[in-house]
Amino acid sequence: MNRSLPEVLSKLGSPRLLVVGDLVLDRYLTGYVDRISPEAPIQVLRVEETIERMGGAGSVAKNVAVLGAHTILLGAVGDDAAASRLRELAEQGGIVLDAVVECGRRTAVKTRHLAHSHSTAQQVLRVDEETVAPVTTEAEAQLRDRIAAHVGDADAVIVSDYGKGALTDAVLRDLIQDAREAGTPVLVDPKGADFARYRGATCLTPNRPETRLATDIEVDDLTAADRAADALLAELELDFALVTLDRDGMYVKEAGHDGVHLPTTPREVFDVTGAGDMVISVLGMALAGGATPREAAALANVAAGLEVEHVGVVPVTRDEIAARLTVDGEGAVAKHVERSDVARLAKRLRASGKRIVFTNGCFDIIHAGHVRYLAEARSHGDVLVVGLNADESVRRLKGDGRPLNVEQDRIEVLAALAVVDYVVVFEEDVPTPLVELVEPDVLVKGADWADKGVEGRDIVEARGGRVVLVDLHEGRSTTGLVDRIRGV
Repeated sequence: MNRSLPEVLSKLGSPRLLVVGDLVLDRYLTGYVDRISPEAPIQVLRVEETIERMGGAGSVAKNVAVLGAHTILLGAVGDDAAASRLRELAEQGGIVLDAVVECGRRTAVKTRHLAHSHSTAQQVLRVDEETVAPVTTEAEAQLRDRIAAHVGDADAVIVSDYGKGALTDAVLRDLIQDAREAGTPVLVDPKGADFARYRGATCLTPNRPETRLATDIEVDDLTAADRAADALLAELELDFALVTLDRDGMYVKEAGHDGVHLPTTPREVFDVTGAGDMVISVLGMALAGGATPREAAALANVAAGLEVEHVGVVPVTRDEIAARLTVDGEGAVAKHVERSDVARLAKRLRASGKRIVFTNGCFDIIHAGHVRYLAEARSHGDVLVVGLNADESVRRLKGDGRPLNVEQDRIEVLAALAVVDYVVVFEEDVPTPLVELVEPDVLVKGADWADKGVEGRDIVEARGGRVVLVDLHEGRSTTGLVDRIRGV
């Protein structure tokens, strides 16, 4: 990749996305299980919250709308309360819902019952109410007409097939042909074993089981993933194939090019619901915004990792993706974080359950005292953020001739220490404004600050955090080293 992922993300703009597929109303009933029913040996869920969201193709539409796309959603619904609720949710999300109404069809509703467990919630039951059958000939004709009316204005088309009946062979054939003639990429999240119905699409995004069904190849390693991608490219006339590999990330291969494995960073997985939708959502958004297939796949991989950390289907924002790129990097991204990004970084870290420690200083010449101090600071949490005084700030505090090492060199040395997770430069003489942005759980200073008043203490303690004073390593100081070098 010639561009960094943050750069790609920042230049996506607000493309027009057309999402076509099966529409579902997702309902979540969340509460507590604290007893067994006297009527039968089953748990009793005491419901405290009910949430309704757009599911199926609607989930994809919601994802791309949250990411900033102008979104049009096409599908089929029944003439019922669930369809009315989907229209309300679409309007609230800024989505244009152009659904065909089929009398006699039951709008799909999936109700998930979740019980609180420790810091999260676990599914205990799912109830499905739906009609699983191809739409009528009349509804099919209406859907084909509406697709034809919208596809020419779209920057990308996402096909979200849940096998409920909206995407008949005729609908898919016309959609792919119309999009290809318009030069519009078509991304498909496939369903079933017969992928021939998607022939001519730009890309398919099957998971391991779906890939095995379609190609008879067990995707148990990267060699197999490459063979499966080749089979999909050849048999379906795709531009590229993307095989999702759950905990192993994904494998993407363009026709005529070598395949690329995009590993994922291991995270705590709360719920895999919606991960596939998130992959194709970000893939479509990125391609519509001018990204290459590999760039789009890399962003989709990051977003999928974020999605599984939520319970249920929760849209991921551009800010979250940008913050995760800052947290995880692209393999070897520096630990230096721009001040404008630090609040977003801290928010992402807290959402991941990390305990943030903050300290600050000039760190002009790193010595053993600094190393021991930083190691002690890091021991009080999961992540250590170091605020570093800018060159002018050091000069005001330490006098002319300081710093001996310029700002960029000091950043590089600090970032090389394993105990330091992030370095943020601040221009002020005191770190208080930076502490306000980071909102750390623990603020660490040297024990010599006990009688001086620790800057930022009130901010940290007001949030329930604490201040830790660390004993300094006697006889070790930058000023002392400078004096010795100068022969003072």
